[in-house]
Amino acid sequence: MLDESLLDAPEALAESDRRGLLRGAAEAGARVRTAARHAAEAGVGDLKPDGRPRAVLIAGPGAAATCAADLLGTLAGPGSPVIRLAPTGVAPAAGALRWELPGWAGSVDLLLIATPDGTEPGLSLLAEAAYRRGCTVVAVAPVGTPLTEAVDGAHGLFVPMATAPYELDEEELAASAPGVLWALLTPLLALLDRTGLLSAPPDAVEKVADRLDQIAERCGPAIATYSNPAKTLAAELTDSLPVVWTEGVSAGPAGRRFAAALAELSGRPAVVAELPEALAAHSALLAGPLAASADPDDFFRDRVDEAPALHARVVLLRDRPIGGLTAAPAARDLALSHDTPISELEPEPGAELETLAELIAITDFAAVYLALASGA
Repeated sequence: MLDESLLDAPEALAESDRRGLLRGAAEAGARVRTAARHAAEAGVGDLKPDGRPRAVLIAGPGAAATCAADLLGTLAGPGSPVIRLAPTGVAPAAGALRWELPGWAGSVDLLLIATPDGTEPGLSLLAEAAYRRGCTVVAVAPVGTPLTEAVDGAHGLFVPMATAPYELDEEELAASAPGVLWALLTPLLALLDRTGLLSAPPDAVEKVADRLDQIAERCGPAIATYSNPAKTLAAELTDSLPVVWTEGVSAGPAGRRFAAALAELSGRPAVVAELPEALAAHSALLAGPLAASADPDDFFRDRVDEAPALHARVVLLRDRPIGGLTAAPAARDLALSHDTPISELEPEPGAELETLAELIAITDFAAVYLALASGA
């Protein structure tokens, strides 16, 4: 059950935020600036690549590395050479995970390692294997971890992860925590800008930080629910199954990030798909027992002692549909025809990186508010 009264009680929210999630969301802009500075100090801006790599391989544990690979692949555009290396293993523990290079990986490929931990033996072994194959290795991780030595031994480039003092006391950072994503992603943006795979010059990264600061002002705990888009979305998702639909190239990874954050931070399941395919993929879902109008039992029965039924709610994330065509009207019609409520988020105008950052920031705040108000 969601305690909606907690959403408008900033002091109570702060007290319940034992993992520092709200602070991480509020400091996202500052984290981007710190990470950009770390990348510059590590020498990313001075690199003079011989050309674009044939493939960019990304390895790392958890939702943050997965989201970073998704975002970088989207920003690199059609035919992107960005490939995520999925781990194998018997458990999600750092010591149990292993990553393998493709058989074709060699000297014209780039390996990026992104982790908020840095103690995973599998990543150190991966860096060594990449060196033997002739791959260029770049890692973003906390300083003083075993991965630092492994990357140095592979003659690679190590960029210290931008961390906050309060995170150093955490035994294990949530991979979906807002600050973790930006700390890992920002140096990789700067690096791939140097290789020519995407456009993320320093002034564009600064604009991303500014946009994140603006969202923090709009969505902070002191802003009341009625004028706070993140709190509003969190309240709307009470006792709901979020059905996340995305439209526009940038909205896709933002929607997948939102679903991952809901699962890890607040323990909420969600389904996600891109328009217009989502209309066919989720039509039966909206018409089934999860529809808002579905109630197989007697309407007049006593529900006082029952847990609220879980019903679908569509969350539409939109960002500049390709060619000006939009499936949003059809999406609204489908949802409303099944009495399914719909929430919509659309960023303010700006460059692709800025609009993407806005969608991620608002949904990150919403996932955090859901986690805190539901006691997750």
